[in-house]
Amino acid sequence: MSSEFNLENLPPAPNYNQTISWAVLPDKWNSSLTQLVGKPNKKEADVFYIYPTLFVDRKDENWNSDIYNPITRKDVIEKAVVNQASAWVKAANLYVPFYRQAHYRIFVEPYATQGKQAGVIAYQDVKKAFIHFLENFNESRPIIIASHSQGSIHGKRLLKEFFDGKPLQKRLIAAYLIGARIYKNEFEHIPFLEEPNEIGGFVSWNTYKKNHLPKKYDDWYRGGVVSNPITWDKSVFGPREKHLGVLGYEKKIYPQSLNIQKIDGMLWSSLPRIRKRFFLSFIKNYHFADVNLFWKDIEQNALLRTQNWIKTNKR
Repeated sequence: MSSEFNLENLPPAPNYNQTISWAVLPDKWNSSLTQLVGKPNKKEADVFYIYPTLFVDRKDENWNSDIYNPITRKDVIEKAVVNQASAWVKAANLYVPFYRQAHYRIFVEPYATQGKQAGVIAYQDVKKAFIHFLENFNESRPIIIASHSQGSIHGKRLLKEFFDGKPLQKRLIAAYLIGARIYKNEFEHIPFLEEPNEIGGFVSWNTYKKNHLPKKYDDWYRGGVVSNPITWDKSVFGPREKHLGVLGYEKKIYPQSLNIQKIDGMLWSSLPRIRKRFFLSFIKNYHFADVNLFWKDIEQNALLRTQNWIKTNKR
């Protein structure tokens, strides 16, 4: 049983004036990231990435993570940044703030109501980081918002608060709000993107093993938009021969590895043809791999949309 949420028990807040509060900056590059995508070079666009829930230890009674904890910091960089944020590096300069993510328990009963404030604290950190990013780093470049799971919940709020119908929307290349239910009419002025080179809108999907549904399908998924991260258009199916590549656990790319099908609120995927796929065959929920499964597809799509934004806005 977790203790009651208490503001006095919060871990120390990030200070985004200090480099220690950033997991990645263009001049703060992890060696694992270098091995995968090389050293950073200056791009004409920026990507602000918000990582998913990594704070899942059932024995930990805290509601928000401590960004100064070495284990927390390593998880963010070695798991989230290397496996997910890396997909956007070719398109844009990468910025990843540490934030006091809420514990996974806030998404399940009976703790959802009890820990609601923990989610508020997490978003407040993300918001402060984004403001600092705009004021100190961005220099009016076009922006990609990239996120997964809890990160996409915060990313959705960022879009509503800073982009939707506001001047900053003109600088939005695209928002990749992956691993959370997003409705088609979620925003007043930001559209759901249904062509691979469209800009100024959002994409989203939640992945599960083909012909299976999660227990919380109705509560968490049904009714949400589903992008096709192979064709990036309105196609219901994504053929294997067009799939650009899974990022495997050993950081190898596996092209033409899977095929997909869109259903209401859910993206069904075949079992990927990768090493140790036998172990993956026992898993139905591909949420943890929402980005990895389409890593190369995301990389190339982000490049396409960024190039299109630059071309369109330089006329």
